[in-house]
Amino acid sequence: MTTKAAIRAEGERLLAAFVQAGAVPVETDLLQPAETLLDLYGEDIRARAYVTDDPVRGEMMLRPDFTVPVVQAHMAHGADPARYAYLGEVFRKQDRKSGRASEYLQAGYEVFDRNAPEVADAEVFALFRDLLAGLNLRPVTGDIGILMAAVRGLETSDRRKAALLRHVWRPAKFKSLLDRFAGRAPVPGGRLRLLDRLKAGSPLQLIEEAGTFVGLRSPEEIVARADGLVADAEAPPIKAMEAALLYDLLSLESPAAHALAHLRGITPMLPAIGPAVDRFAARLDALAAKGVDVATLAFEASHGRTALEYYDGFVFSFLADGMPPVASGGRYDALTAVLGAGAFIPAVGGVIRPELVARLKGAKP
Repeated sequence: MTTKAAIRAEGERLLAAFVQAGAVPVETDLLQPAETLLDLYGEDIRARAYVTDDPVRGEMMLRPDFTVPVVQAHMAHGADPARYAYLGEVFRKQDRKSGRASEYLQAGYEVFDRNAPEVADAEVFALFRDLLAGLNLRPVTGDIGILMAAVRGLETSDRRKAALLRHVWRPAKFKSLLDRFAGRAPVPGGRLRLLDRLKAGSPLQLIEEAGTFVGLRSPEEIVARADGLVADAEAPPIKAMEAALLYDLLSLESPAAHALAHLRGITPMLPAIGPAVDRFAARLDALAAKGVDVATLAFEASHGRTALEYYDGFVFSFLADGMPPVASGGRYDALTAVLGAGAFIPAVGGVIRPELVARLKGAKP
């Protein structure tokens, strides 16, 4: 069994390496305002975080992640460009009998730099590769930005595109929506019955017939939602070619250099992904300059879609059999604008779990 002392020592080694790479060490509060995380991720975050009530500060969460508080601090008074490093505990609820830890140490490295985002992507990935060398890990990369660009370029309603983008990080829900919007799956029976009710009378009439008004939404919000459901039901299916290309993109898994060639091939049929594919190509060049063999580097277009919902571009993981990701990270440009009250700076970062590194080192002969 790996001791806490060994885990802490591994964490300190990683933190020292991040500082040597140019990062400023930072700390964040253990208790984070729940409102910020709920605004970012919705109520789903409650299922993964420990929530408590403070009589003065209101609803709080035990820190589920470092990135959000680090971004908040940087957008408030950080330099430009900037690099940060941290080491501390995070807390995540786990499924019963999953065997995964609900409290563990996390070491991280974050880069805020608007000059050459793809070079910063390569910097973070190569740094992690070097720090994890010799552990026989399998690196996997992806690019959520390409998938998001494909969705934004669909010839369908803004409401449908927004629904798909909202569920990019929930693969099962995303696929069920795509199947329905593309006409490959029927509208669920419950929704059909609701639509029949809405078409039978005005939403305001149905609200009045329902009796006492209960809930947080106003009648006007309910009417707008009802009108949107009816409009969505009447929208034509996503074009077969566009849907086929999106399904193809979701299933794309190949070495990164081959993936780029494939993406170049479908770009004329799905031109909205062109700028994202150009960024992908620039990133591969930057990775190659760091000594990464992009001809063998694994690329999966759907990689990273079950992580916390702020990655919107390059994503990566370093994996070992029978373990959670030993390290993971990615680009989260949009998050800086959300937390920066309109200000924006490209940002990328990643985390390493010291206890998994220590366990792998202890298992080596």
